[in-house]
Amino acid sequence: MNDFTNHSKPKKILIMGLDNSGKTSILLSLRENANLLSYISLKPTKGLVVEEFDSDEQKLVCWDLGGQAQYRKGYLKDFSKYAKQTTKILYVIDVQDKKRYGVALEYLQDLINFLQKDEQFIEISVFLHKYDPNLIKKEEFKDIYQIVNSELVDKIKTIIPDNFNYSFFKTTIYTIFEKSLF
Repeated sequence: MNDFTNHSKPKKILIMGLDNSGKTSILLSLRENANLLSYISLKPTKGLVVEEFDSDEQKLVCWDLGGQAQYRKGYLKDFSKYAKQTTKILYVIDVQDKKRYGVALEYLQDLINFLQKDEQFIEISVFLHKYDPNLIKKEEFKDIYQIVNSELVDKIKTIIPDNFNYSFFKTTIYTIFEKSLF
């Protein structure tokens, strides 16, 4: 049964990852009331932003945790107060920021270590974000599929233990222009 089919109480979701990974743009997309212009004015999240809204007849409470280093350290220091009553963690990695894959994986490892120590096995969705249309056409990203699989997905699978429920998603705020016959 999907966590989002139970309508009785709000589902708490933590959105985590490095700064500039696209966490706030994902939150904006989850609210389902945005267009491309909505994303232009986004600014880095400082600290924590909590938003509550309905999505598919389910009330969601999303905690957008700013990704700058000073905030990440603070969250992990007292993570139990953030993890309390959490249904799911969306962990966001910017696939275009290849230089910081190591930092993103280290933060994920620290998060998993805390959850294991505290015996909290919260479901994790890893968003491989900024997987934008035409990305593969850029010279520096021509081998992005192989890089993501070997440098991210395979390594994440070694970080997240088998007793956690987790899944991967390629995400983007952009959609591809499509034409079809009526």
